[in-house]
Amino acid sequence: MPPGLKVVVSELEGPVFADERGHTLYQWPTHQLRNGPAGELKGKPNCDDTRYTKTSGLMSPYPPGLLLPEPEKRPSCAQLWPPVLAPDGAKEIGKWTVVKRKDGRSQWAYDGFALYTSVLDHQEGDVNGATRRKIHGDSPADREPVSPPSLLPPQFGIAQQTAGRLLITRQGTSVYAFAAERPDRLLCNADCTREWTPVLAPAFARSQGPFTVFDRMPGLRQWAFGGEPLYTRVGEDRDHSLEGSDFPGWHNVYTQKAPPPPSDFTVQESPGGLVLADSRGKTVYIYHCGDDGPDQLSCDHPQAAQAYRFAVCGGGDPARCLKTFPYVLATPGVKSSSRAWSVLAIDPRTGHLAAPGLPDALHVWAFRERPVFTCALDEKPGDLRADGWGEFNGYRNGFKAFWLRDDFTDNAG
Repeated sequence: MPPGLKVVVSELEGPVFADERGHTLYQWPTHQLRNGPAGELKGKPNCDDTRYTKTSGLMSPYPPGLLLPEPEKRPSCAQLWPPVLAPDGAKEIGKWTVVKRKDGRSQWAYDGFALYTSVLDHQEGDVNGATRRKIHGDSPADREPVSPPSLLPPQFGIAQQTAGRLLITRQGTSVYAFAAERPDRLLCNADCTREWTPVLAPAFARSQGPFTVFDRMPGLRQWAFGGEPLYTRVGEDRDHSLEGSDFPGWHNVYTQKAPPPPSDFTVQESPGGLVLADSRGKTVYIYHCGDDGPDQLSCDHPQAAQAYRFAVCGGGDPARCLKTFPYVLATPGVKSSSRAWSVLAIDPRTGHLAAPGLPDALHVWAFRERPVFTCALDEKPGDLRADGWGEFNGYRNGFKAFWLRDDFTDNAG
């Protein structure tokens, strides 16, 4: 790797590339939106100091030229996503290359795409800028954290899920383990293997870190992870499925679990799977927002303009928003065991971070520094009446349930 750059392990995204401060590196690969592409091509960084004030027209049916909210305050792309500059004479190595910015400065790139940090990351391992977890539908052209290749045997892959980094086969099939089974104490035999197929290792395979190879029987070698023999479920036709974990004793395998939410939260069953809920059982929602400027800046953070959120939750009225989509308030004294979850002080009149000492500031729970909400329309645990509330089913500007498991539309990853 180039001098000054390194790999750090994040709580939510696993290993990521970082600068000398430990701040995560991001890319902005091209995304195809409704009316054209947005993002960057390899070798051509375009996130610069230009301050855009009007829409690009990439999101039909909205035309170009509409004034963006608070145009006098809207930052430039480079203010939110500082470029990772390369020193004079920087040497390219492997996938690490040097590209030229429009202002003539040199910038590091990985696999051809220019690299940036995020002003939302404050400590080593923070990944508040963006996620690799795929957001479906008409989502904005989002940035992505950049990671080294996973150290896995070639038969396996990893799928980023809300619950963690899910171990899968290269074909996308979920991998399972049976509780209390070990290579020297196999419990899945005979009839069991008609429903659960051992993940066999080829003759040349060798143990690697937590992945080990053992002899299931003479001439038949099987993979294990963390000491647990691995299987796939016969007939499972959905990639990244969690359905096998419904069978007694069986569970999905994760290379890294997401940190648990604070004790103010619960998990509830819904018609489509498992959702995060508050202490009363009311479904928790995340707000998604990306504006239609050429630089596709996000507007889901309290530091961003709140006009879009106020429009979809209260017809432009902040007070109405507090009733229809109230914040999840933090119980005094309840702590988070991770940096993924934090408590923010919010000004209820503006939706922005509250000034220090504001007497009526709301102390609310936030995930990745974005506040989370409930909805007044939900009456009982498991209700999902606001999942997809807003524009483009909530993917572009609106609310989505905090899915932990979604068996139908892959909202959990």
